[in-house]
Amino acid sequence: MSILSVNDVTHLYFSKNSKTTALMDISLSIEEGEFVSLIGPSGCGKSTLLSIIAGLISPTVGKVVIEGETVQENKKQIGYMLQQDYLFPWKTIKENILLGLKINGKLTAEKTTQSLQLLAEIGLSGVEEQFPTQLSGGMRQRVALVRTLATNPKLLLLDEPFSALDYQTKLKLEDLVFEILKQYKKTALLVTHDIGEAIAMSDRIILMSKGPGTIFKVFTIPDELKQLTPFEARNHPNYNEYFQQIWKELESFETEN
Repeated sequence: MSILSVNDVTHLYFSKNSKTTALMDISLSIEEGEFVSLIGPSGCGKSTLLSIIAGLISPTVGKVVIEGETVQENKKQIGYMLQQDYLFPWKTIKENILLGLKINGKLTAEKTTQSLQLLAEIGLSGVEEQFPTQLSGGMRQRVALVRTLATNPKLLLLDEPFSALDYQTKLKLEDLVFEILKQYKKTALLVTHDIGEAIAMSDRIILMSKGPGTIFKVFTIPDELKQLTPFEARNHPNYNEYFQQIWKELESFETEN
């Protein structure tokens, strides 16, 4: 069953003297439990599309449907994780991870216990009363993941959540996020510039053309890769083959007139 359907979305940005078409005729769907990545050249509209799916901006044309309802009617089913953790520095880690539940009026003793258990599961037991400045960048991103999952969203939107981290931490977090999402049977859409990350984490990869962004090609990752953890997938003999395929498609955009 499709959790997300994007139907004929076109988006324009207007200024006083001009208009810019960011997206053109985008249609896609994501099935329950799928992990899908959006990649493409800079300026192709990946983050704009993610903002539209999140309901942060309305498309000029088209609509986004989540489980049969428009995104405006169903925003609470979406979790959004960004490149920066956006933790409140004056709040404790516990207060930060429970903030979404509190805002939505769903903060209960049971939800608090579940959120703290998840914090322990990702290796952050004992930091509940610390503040964000006391944690490393990778630890703060793990806290941001717990905060995102605490509200039990049906769909997770991930906007380059690992790009600001050092490479070793990035690889570890890829595995952690992959395993947590599989464990909790979550559906995710990742925006990334990293071809390797997309191959290692995804069931499908959607390649967007340069602006105005359209869907240029869809790659389905084979079972022998997608059943592995991201770190294992990067070391699979077929990994480089798919990397080269996607790299060549991206290079073709650079050589166009």
